[in-house]
Amino acid sequence: MNDRSRNIKRAIDWGQLAPLNVHARAVADGLYVGVHRSPRRGPGVEFGGHRAYLPGDDLRWLDRRALMRHGRLLVREFETDTDRAMRLIVDASASMGYRSEHAPAAKIAYASLLAAALARVALSGGDPVALDWFGGTDRRPLPAMGGREAFERIVAALEGAQPGGEMQQDVRAVDRAFAPIAHHARRGSIIVLFSDLLDLPEGTLDRFLALSARGRILVVVQVLDPAERRFPFRGPLRLRASEGSVLVETDGEAVREEYLQRLAALTGVWSERMKSVGGRLVEATTDGDPVDDVRAVLAAISGETL
Repeated sequence: MNDRSRNIKRAIDWGQLAPLNVHARAVADGLYVGVHRSPRRGPGVEFGGHRAYLPGDDLRWLDRRALMRHGRLLVREFETDTDRAMRLIVDASASMGYRSEHAPAAKIAYASLLAAALARVALSGGDPVALDWFGGTDRRPLPAMGGREAFERIVAALEGAQPGGEMQQDVRAVDRAFAPIAHHARRGSIIVLFSDLLDLPEGTLDRFLALSARGRILVVVQVLDPAERRFPFRGPLRLRASEGSVLVETDGEAVREEYLQRLAALTGVWSERMKSVGGRLVEATTDGDPVDDVRAVLAAISGETL
């Protein structure tokens, strides 16, 4: 494969995070018990099965027939008419392929790790999981599914994605990503977006917030490289845009404060607007602890504060 073909087809730079399925299982197993928010239970519209009676349970839901047949105290459970499916959206645009010198992996690799671990937690709790994208090539979106094979299918799709494409001027790419979700995601769905939030088309935030209709829960996970988060550069720099061909020559110390202020302003706008629809923004850096980051996402879903 020559240099030109390498540039055309950019594989994910997994760094220290491959194989994905092994690391995602380890992250999921490292989470503390009880943080996952299961499907809502209670006196709803659909029968959801039996479980053993516990002291304090409402006696109205005792199954007397089961008691007569089996001599066991069983409680009938019902599911409400809300869908607790989780929909994961991964930004696979060119900027997500960035990896600085000392980072453990590219941003899309770390986002994939968090997404896969979150999927495993949801699937273990009995919730179906869907995978969607915007940007990138060789994408493999997956409909909401559960069962033993769902996790491996999600991992395979994440591993097969190729970061690429310039999103900044492509509003239609955002519409193509969000429109099917707005159509298929039912009331009460959980929608988690993994993105660096950089170089996105104008209006992306408004389009994402619109998905909060019908009681859906929105969470954004902003995934940045440590160099982007802290801007440690010093002296003369030549900075090339992650999307496009813009090249800027500048000085690290001279632009650090302004850069950090603009990044904080961008993150702050997303965070405040997310709160306005009952959602949350979680900040993650690729050199962070993925267990802590997934735990923060689960806390955001359940409305808890860590």
